[in-house]
Amino acid sequence: MSAAEWKKKCEAEWGLQGAALPDRLDWKSVYEAKPLGRNLLRNPAPHGLSKDTPPPEPELTGVPRDEPPRSVPEGDFTGWTTSSEILPEDSSGIPAGVVVCYLPQYSWFSMEQLVDLKAEGLWEELLDDFQPDIVIQDWYEESQVHESIYQLHVKLLGADKSTVISEHSVSPTEDLSTYSHTWKEVSHVFSGYGPGVRYVHFLHRLKNKFMVEFFPTLFTGSSVIVRPTRSNH
Repeated sequence: MSAAEWKKKCEAEWGLQGAALPDRLDWKSVYEAKPLGRNLLRNPAPHGLSKDTPPPEPELTGVPRDEPPRSVPEGDFTGWTTSSEILPEDSSGIPAGVVVCYLPQYSWFSMEQLVDLKAEGLWEELLDDFQPDIVIQDWYEESQVHESIYQLHVKLLGADKSTVISEHSVSPTEDLSTYSHTWKEVSHVFSGYGPGVRYVHFLHRLKNKFMVEFFPTLFTGSSVIVRPTRSNH
């Protein structure tokens, strides 16, 4: 196919009528990169789990183990930059004189990725003028670990990787009075964000607990998807 035919194929399949489609681009390469409608995050399910299947129930022995406290869950986190933060122990609710054998040790496990939109096949005119919707989605495990077990911070960044053009944060509170142990969805759509977006910084934090045994908070299905559509600006 000719360059013009590849360009028309992209325009037709992605519904980009009215969007700027510059001739300087290699439209065959753009089409094969499939930058629109594809999850741009790498390794979206490091625990090997699917949101279509309930989270696994923890296998508890109830027997203290001779091991140091853990703060990092098991998983293949290739593609993610990870870090952990151990939180100070909270003994404020313990009456004076009471001897406590174990206190829970909580920790945040953070995972982040920086998505280079141009490297994924998107082009400046599309991002600056058409401004397609950028859809964020994530699923985390509802658990009894703590009332605050999940945080999400997503930023749309300029070419210098530091200018924040738009951002979205969420830090839900869990209802510990019920136990449904399902996946909980978190989502957001960036639209009408203005020109200059070149990167998406995706960061989420999940809280773990160690008390005799390790209790992680799992996640799956993280995604950053640029849709070939735009909401009303």
